[in-house]
Amino acid sequence: MSKRLAVAFTGPSNSGKTTLILKVARKLINEYSKKVAIIKHDPKDKARFDVVGKDSYKFSDTGAEVIVTSPNRTTYFSKQNKDLDEMIRLFDKFDILLVEGLKNLPLPRISIFRDNIDSDYFPFMDALAIDDTINIDNYKMPDGVDILDLNNPDEVISWILKNAKEV
Repeated sequence: MSKRLAVAFTGPSNSGKTTLILKVARKLINEYSKKVAIIKHDPKDKARFDVVGKDSYKFSDTGAEVIVTSPNRTTYFSKQNKDLDEMIRLFDKFDILLVEGLKNLPLPRISIFRDNIDSDYFPFMDALAIDDTINIDNYKMPDGVDILDLNNPDEVISWILKNAKEV
């Protein structure tokens, strides 16, 4: 069996996580011929499936298999929260798993910020995806954090292929 890779994305609301994951998923599926699975964390337990315009609908619309997880349920014909291994087992076959949120999972993590960076995310990030609204020189970044262009999905994919965790 070929190796399966997983990576996580984190950041505050409206930072661009969903938009970046959509771009990355579409490119991985259409240009790299990868099977993509997506897990979205729903910390406020408000996700509704198949509602046009909602993140879960947009994720499903990429052609990826999707799990939406929250503290109170996992939407994949299940009413219990699942740990990462259990969620991975729910997917049949995939090459790359993209996880939005769940910052305590032991996965390489890309933190996404626009306008300003919240240093509370520093312990959880391996890479930082930002746009030109942020001057990185204004921040004391932790050692070893790669800086990525939020608007360059190819650069993000390249980082994922080099740094994602085998699962």
